[in-house]
Amino acid sequence: MKAYLELLQDILDNGTRKEDRTGTGTISVFGRQLRFDLSKEFPLLTTKRVPFRLIASELLWFIKGDTNIRYLLQHNNHIWNEWAFKKWVESVDYSGPDMSNFGLRSQQDESFKQEYDMQMSIFVQRILEDEVFAGQYGELGDVYGKQWRDWTTRQGGTIDQLKEAIHTIKTNPDSRRILVSAWNPEDVPSMALPPCHMLFQFYVAEGRLSCQLYQRSGDTFLGIPFNIASYALLTHLIAHECGLQVGEFVHTIGDAHIYTNHLEQIQTQLGREPRDLPTLKLNADVNSVFEFEMSDIEIVDYHPHPTIKAPVAV
Repeated sequence: MKAYLELLQDILDNGTRKEDRTGTGTISVFGRQLRFDLSKEFPLLTTKRVPFRLIASELLWFIKGDTNIRYLLQHNNHIWNEWAFKKWVESVDYSGPDMSNFGLRSQQDESFKQEYDMQMSIFVQRILEDEVFAGQYGELGDVYGKQWRDWTTRQGGTIDQLKEAIHTIKTNPDSRRILVSAWNPEDVPSMALPPCHMLFQFYVAEGRLSCQLYQRSGDTFLGIPFNIASYALLTHLIAHECGLQVGEFVHTIGDAHIYTNHLEQIQTQLGREPRDLPTLKLNADVNSVFEFEMSDIEIVDYHPHPTIKAPVAV
């Protein structure tokens, strides 16, 4: 993962101070690219621990076309909770304490953070136990899974982009149109969060499947390690179904940035020597991307450095 560390150093050396929607502030560069040879190893960062089970369950959630956090919570994955919780506390049905500006306030006021955590715990439990409540307040709108699997056309029909991409890989592997887009301008206002990793393309050559991702915005401390592993896993899953070996994952980033409250953790990582990367093991008996479950996916020989305690993502 030397390429990742070089990106961090590049941002520190060449970045521009910029404001952002969170009010935290970033150091940012524009237009960077990382490349990973998936045939040799699996690109799961070792200079800090990256929770692969969260990455895998989120990816399977996207692949299923799901847009409700209930599936994630059933797999102990809480990375999308904040967006659904915001919808709940801003609704007319919410009668608890004021949670406005909860993301920023929970970092500044310990008593508020305790109240926030309590209300979030209540919310999560209701999502898990109450299917009607989950249907109303667990939904995130037209996010990744919807666009990948159920893109709405002007005629009122739908397009399963992921299924069509897989079909094209199998039947016309030399096509230059094997693309999946998550950025639908019409749907952006209805999304809990407009897609950051917004477009990916597959390429087949000499029996190997490669993937290039375009990401408009990348938090290099918290988000980019997730994105690298997620699209590497997606490439492996699709290659497996299509009877191909894996090639490269190419990661193109628009605004690549470091939040100013992550600088200490970034310096810690840059002082660490990367360790050998792990390998990925898939259940050979599963023949379709759409049939994989968590038990079918395993990371082998993952030996990261001790975890850096990170700030809460905002």
